[in-house]
Amino acid sequence: MPHTLRALRRPLLASLTVLLAAVCAEGRAEPTLRFPLPATDEGLPGAGPLRRMDWFQKLWNERRSVWAADVAKDRGAVVFLGDSITQGWEAGLPAAFPELRIANRGISGDTTRGVLLRLQEDVVALQPRAVVLLIGTNDLEEKAAPEVIASNLALILDALHRHRADLPILLCRVFPSSASMRRPRDQIQRINALYDDVARTRSHVVVVDTWTPFTDAQGDARAEEFPDLLHPNAPGYAQWARILRPVLRQAGLLTDASPRS
Repeated sequence: MPHTLRALRRPLLASLTVLLAAVCAEGRAEPTLRFPLPATDEGLPGAGPLRRMDWFQKLWNERRSVWAADVAKDRGAVVFLGDSITQGWEAGLPAAFPELRIANRGISGDTTRGVLLRLQEDVVALQPRAVVLLIGTNDLEEKAAPEVIASNLALILDALHRHRADLPILLCRVFPSSASMRRPRDQIQRINALYDDVARTRSHVVVVDTWTPFTDAQGDARAEEFPDLLHPNAPGYAQWARILRPVLRQAGLLTDASPRS
């Protein structure tokens, strides 16, 4: 090849390489978030913590994007709403309640304010048959006061009530945990007492005692059901199902002929 052609070829190849790299980089660009978390708390309902760590925002967007595509399919379902404890039951819920059509709307790491923020699209849009709600433990980890947590709960219940005044809501007490997990028992007990007060004036809300059956002698979570002192294992979820079943039956969501888990 003549020297002049070789000289021309080198910058041409270099330019093509740069162009190809740019095209590939563009193909790897992060997709636009369909459900971005607001950058600040200004103007948002409720009070207290909203988590904005990268992993949480990614999970928040991924799960909510999938749910948005399933609204028609999940309409009229019993919605299980909460954080990682609810999300972690996703595979086991159909087996625990085979007679119910269930939509799991748990997001790991979520807080009461996060639930309040996503309530319309994730729950109300489904026109749910009932809601099973467990939320609040992550607020404690973020050092929210029990009074702030209970205030957010009241806003959640009021929003669901505005959607449908007679919507059955099964409000689960915050599970026991441990001070080593930044969730001391006295704070959890305070939250649960405030939750009881909030529910007392709302006839459509039934409080489910999911604290007492799981506590050890010190009032913390039992390691045999909560190996990390926060999340239930299979026996823990089975116990939660046993606790819920009579309450679901009393609410008219299960019949005496329904199979038992």
